[in-house]
Amino acid sequence: MMTYQEAVDYLFTATPVFQHQGGGAYKPGLDTVRAIDNLFGNPHKSYKTIHVAGTNGKGSTASTLAAVLQTSGMRVGLFTSPHLVDFRERIRVNGACVSKEYVVDFCERTREIVSSLHPSFFELTTMMALDYFRHAAVDIAIIEVGMGGRLDSTNIITPILSIITNISKDHTQFLGDTLEKIAFEKAGIIKTGVPVVIGRADGGVREVFEKEAEEVGTTISFAQDLDIVTSIERVGEYYLYETRDYGQIRGELTGLAQEENTRTILCAVSTLQNKCGISVTPQQVNEGFMHVTRLSGLWGRWQQLADHPRIVCDTGHNVDGFRFITEQLKRQSYRRLHMVFGMVNDKDISAVLALLPKEASYYFTRASVERALPEEDMKQQAQSFGLEGKSYPTVREALEAARQEADADDFIFVGGSNFIVADLLEEFK
Repeated sequence: MMTYQEAVDYLFTATPVFQHQGGGAYKPGLDTVRAIDNLFGNPHKSYKTIHVAGTNGKGSTASTLAAVLQTSGMRVGLFTSPHLVDFRERIRVNGACVSKEYVVDFCERTREIVSSLHPSFFELTTMMALDYFRHAAVDIAIIEVGMGGRLDSTNIITPILSIITNISKDHTQFLGDTLEKIAFEKAGIIKTGVPVVIGRADGGVREVFEKEAEEVGTTISFAQDLDIVTSIERVGEYYLYETRDYGQIRGELTGLAQEENTRTILCAVSTLQNKCGISVTPQQVNEGFMHVTRLSGLWGRWQQLADHPRIVCDTGHNVDGFRFITEQLKRQSYRRLHMVFGMVNDKDISAVLALLPKEASYYFTRASVERALPEEDMKQQAQSFGLEGKSYPTVREALEAARQEADADDFIFVGGSNFIVADLLEEFK
């Protein structure tokens, strides 16, 4: 019998892992995951599901919605990716990670499947999640898409609700080089008779979604069109939302992107109530928003880790994400800004660098994954955008240098990639 660490090592070595290898591990199509699903007896048919796609905000949306449904008394499964510190973060029930024993057992049971069907890491872990949720007897599971939608492994489910948060350019080598092409891939989760909620979509992107909903035969709602949030105020460490249907809501997540995510989540809650037969009270909605990190286990969304100097991390990793982050940085009070920063090599790095504040001191670094851009390359590219700083081989060393340079009233931001934040949280765990 494997140990837990041996099981995790097996998952990362016996299957191609996009998180580490990038494009070489990408395996579009549903044939393999459907074959495995049949071998497991179609576990996702044992409970209700909600499917969440989009470029940014998927994790926050899925986790907050899970927290809200938990407070209503449901037993809620949550499948998200990537993890930050422990593989088990990907698969949770009512906020608790899948057990180490179950991970080991699943790996033992699927050795023959791996050798015969050669699934990708994401195909195998998708099935682990779906099977575990049946084992754990969940009432409903919220399933986050890995990439795209149409050909994503998670698209074997037939949910009661589909959610697409927004569309921006990311993974263009796989999903297309225009917003409309990317939207077409995301729209692949829209299914006949399953209501769909769209967070934000304009112009040609909106037309793609409207056309797909009409062709498959389902209703579509655009959160941006609804006056579901009537006012937003930042009060201390919380957001205070006045809402049309749920009264006053206090939001624990304070990243600027949460203003958009909140509209999407509340539109989804209304749809679940009006079209899916799920009852949630305003008090339960408020409770879910107030305690999302405790209830769901969400990390890394404008998360404060220390004071004096203040240290904040965020998993934003593309242009749309950094538009929110840089705007939020402008709203902070500090004497000097320090940026511990690194990216992976398949992102639109130049477009992100163009958004970053030039007055900050930079500590360029690389995450401990194969896809990470070397810190010296990061530094050289950043210099062409007027961003100055030094390079460090690890996030730990970059953070230590920033702390030594910073005074008590300075601000240290850490980000650029999920994997930079993962390495940071490993230091703080």
